[in-house]
Amino acid sequence: MKKNTGSQLRIIAGRWRGRKIPVPAIEGLRPTPDRIRETVFNWLAAECRATTVLDCFAGSGALGFEAASRGAKAVTMVEKNRQAWQNLMNQKRQLEASNVELLCGDILALIPSFQYSFDIVFIDPPYAMPELRHRVIDALIKSQCLAEGARIYLEWPQGEKFELSSDGFTWLKQKKAGQVHYAIAEWRLCR
Repeated sequence: MKKNTGSQLRIIAGRWRGRKIPVPAIEGLRPTPDRIRETVFNWLAAECRATTVLDCFAGSGALGFEAASRGAKAVTMVEKNRQAWQNLMNQKRQLEASNVELLCGDILALIPSFQYSFDIVFIDPPYAMPELRHRVIDALIKSQCLAEGARIYLEWPQGEKFELSSDGFTWLKQKKAGQVHYAIAEWRLCR
């Protein structure tokens, strides 16, 4: 994976519309591009307001801060890389994002400690670790962290095949942009 040389991304809509967020130069960090985020949040428009959101691999904060900007009640962002997490902390302070909680650590270790379920979950692990998608989904189900009807965003690179591992999921939307496949699935415990 080539090294990210640092850049900025912009928040597309909501109370922080147009605000720029710096993206630290960290190898493997790949912020979700504006075009994909715009599509994803158009898909989630009706579900985003007053929801609980989990961003499992927060990285630049593109997805989590976008959700918070668009009215999510509570956004939990998890990032394992200390430098990326510190950047997220700086952005939270600058945006005065009281609806954002930032956790530094391994998402798989943290999931069992969550005391509530999430309405929207973003799962876009490093492309070099594709097995994390299924491991995170399985951990969320086991720990009962998915609200009934939860929307799950998934992203994976072109050339990789990804299938949902549980009967509780249904694909709602799928799309490809450049070298990226992305989709929204819905979780229903009772099908």
